[in-house]
Amino acid sequence: EHRPDIMLLDIEMPRMDGFEVATLVRHDEQLRDLPIIMITSRTGDKHRERAMEIGVNEYLGKPYQEAQLLEKIRLYTE
Repeated sequence: EHRPDIMLLDIEMPRMDGFEVATLVRHDEQLRDLPIIMITSRTGDKHRERAMEIGVNEYLGKPYQEAQLLEKIRLYTE
C-alpha cells in the first residue's frame, strides 16, 4: 500500500540475499525506479559489479560512515 522512498539492502540476509531482492525490485513495475543502496561487508569487485549490473544505485562497504550513508539517502530522496 505504501511505496518506500528508498531501500537499504545487505547481500547477506536470511531467506533471500540482497541480490535476489534487488532483482525482484528491478523487475517490479511499481518499484523498478526505487533507489537501492547496498551496504555490505562484501567489498570485492565481483560483488560490486554484480550489484551494479542488477541496478543498485549505490554500493557501500562496511564499516561505512554514517554521514556518507545519510548523504546518499538525501541524494536519492530529495
